[in-house]
Amino acid sequence: MPESTEAPSAGLNRLESRLQEAFDALWDSFVDPHEAYHGEGDGWWLPVSVAGQGRGAGEGLAAPQLAQLREECRLLALTNEFAINGHENRISYAVGAGHVYHATIRKGIDAPMELAARVQAVIDEFLEVNRWHARQQESMRRLDRDGEVFLRFFVDSRGVTRIRYIEPHQIARPTAESHNPHATHGVLTDPHDVERVEGYYIDDELTAAAEVQHRKANVDSNVKRGLPLFAPVRSNLRRAEKLLRNMSVVAEIQSAIALIRRHRSASRTGVEQFVANQATQNAADRSGRVRRLTEYGPGTILDAPAGLEYEFPATGVDASSYVTILQAELRAVAARLVMPEFMFTSDASNANFSSTMVAEGPAVKMFERVQAATIEHDLEVMWRVIDGAVRAGRLPDGVGQAVQVQATAPSVHVRNRIEETRIDQIAHQSGVLSPQSWSQHLGLDYDQEQKNLRLHDEKMAGGQNAK
Repeated sequence: MPESTEAPSAGLNRLESRLQEAFDALWDSFVDPHEAYHGEGDGWWLPVSVAGQGRGAGEGLAAPQLAQLREECRLLALTNEFAINGHENRISYAVGAGHVYHATIRKGIDAPMELAARVQAVIDEFLEVNRWHARQQESMRRLDRDGEVFLRFFVDSRGVTRIRYIEPHQIARPTAESHNPHATHGVLTDPHDVERVEGYYIDDELTAAAEVQHRKANVDSNVKRGLPLFAPVRSNLRRAEKLLRNMSVVAEIQSAIALIRRHRSASRTGVEQFVANQATQNAADRSGRVRRLTEYGPGTILDAPAGLEYEFPATGVDASSYVTILQAELRAVAARLVMPEFMFTSDASNANFSSTMVAEGPAVKMFERVQAATIEHDLEVMWRVIDGAVRAGRLPDGVGQAVQVQATAPSVHVRNRIEETRIDQIAHQSGVLSPQSWSQHLGLDYDQEQKNLRLHDEKMAGGQNAK
């Protein structure tokens, strides 16, 4: 058999070349399975609970990632003008001038009206002591900003209830409960029912669920902690803010330069001498450098000698193209909020308020949903207040079986007050609508108005007697 005459180095080089080609082909066809979970500009997607992978019901996001997400949205609510506008508009429409609460006797129950009046007095005292209207606004802001809000109840010896907020970061699983699967996120739940909360770990101390109300948003009912409102669109808000900033900076720089003179054939020394000769005054800037200024009066005509051209850079500013991009980003955020674009951007040039806030409009339906959820939570607060008064002896046992509390939110759609009043009047005359409910429709306190009417009648009678 003849021996190979090929040098060993040549054979190694050919083998290395073949291996290189094989590796290149393999690399070209390689697909990273994690690539689908990488968001543009946002890093890796945050993992959520997946059945069968070690995370139980109610987990949601991991605690550190949820805290990071909450801090990002808090920063937007503090510094981003568009996010602030979104928060404020939701408060204005969902809370408005404040909800009205009215205690009355339940249908079909034979009980004295004096009992309802006593319950109303307890509720009114609570509203005044806790500045409830302001807290309603703050609760709405916290719920949207953090995705959740914690209210803690304190009842004194007289049965007066006071509420205070608990910051979300104070609710966390203590180290001693790190192996307890039912105490994740600082929320202790029934081992057989994740929706039945038994207590909250506040600064590592367990507090009974009866002392805390937890409102959460944007998650399923079996998830323990809520998600901020702007979590899905926080990148859009940041891009919109940067785009607006960059547009303003570029426009500022371009508009600050009045004109540029191009000297086609002059030397540097010649240009400097020309500038010195044309200057009408000299001024020193903050850095101490001398700036030569030339004043051009209205209607000035410039005559350029050969080789000299004038250019006005401000005429090249085209902000409309950037504004279109900015509007597209803000439109995406408005879609998340289910708001008309003008309500989020404050640009009413392409919208009609009366057509977007009609009774069947998407924004109205959304705000009514938010109001309904707010009323449900607020009524739970009122009943905790009543229970505190019962335990203190201010109200009799079983008051909840005889009395109900009604809550009325401000209207969010465009109102025809004359038409509404006519409908209420017909309903009242037909025995369908009570004066109390009619007062609520008007945003008035029925009992207070009756007192005002009696005072008015007494004043008028006194005036007639004097005559």
